[in-house]
Amino acid sequence: MVRKTSTSSEKSAVIYLRVSTADQVEHGCSLDAQEQRLTAYAASAGLDVVAIVREEGVSGTVPLAERPGGSKVAAMVSSGKVRNVVALKLDRLFRSAVDALSVTAQWDKAGIALHLVDHGGQSLNTGSAMGRMMLTMMAGYAQFERDLTSERTKAALLHKRSNGLAYSPTPFGLDRDGDDLFGNQDEQDAIEQMRTWHAEGASLREIARRLNEAGVPTKQGRAWHASTVKYIIEHAA
Repeated sequence: MVRKTSTSSEKSAVIYLRVSTADQVEHGCSLDAQEQRLTAYAASAGLDVVAIVREEGVSGTVPLAERPGGSKVAAMVSSGKVRNVVALKLDRLFRSAVDALSVTAQWDKAGIALHLVDHGGQSLNTGSAMGRMMLTMMAGYAQFERDLTSERTKAALLHKRSNGLAYSPTPFGLDRDGDDLFGNQDEQDAIEQMRTWHAEGASLREIARRLNEAGVPTKQGRAWHASTVKYIIEHAA
């Protein structure tokens, strides 16, 4: 729990920067570019920046407090060293709408304001009632978009699989010829053997051990693992 404290000024702030490799390469959303934009915002808002936390190559699916940099932000908030958290967008900080609303609700009770500098071209500050309402709406919409994208992706993959069309990566048990998929008999035999062993009571780890000892190759030429065996038994065509 975050407790409200008076050990820092109302204007004290921490700037949080995060990129994944994909963000940096595909969208040019570098840490330096974020830092320049966020420090400019902080100056215009009259905030006193006491720390800049840079997080690189960490997925947004990891909870804030479990990230190397994110844990520093959480600690600064909990200890009362800062009263404002500044980030570029909501997804820089949180993994889902539930996560965002849960954490910011705690921050709000403790008098911690969240500043999002790029909210559809405008900035957002949860220090006001309007800002908190907008955050709630935005978090819900962001979650809707993620769920919709996931549903579309699953539907597209199911369509390709059902119609024998190639998708990446090529599934174990099949080979690719352009956009078409066709059966790989050796791999199909291996799948049948896995399912037989599993039906006989062999554990997934035991099946992986047998495959490795028999020299059965995976698609990527790596060793077999229980998780790989489980996925193939459950999903292979």
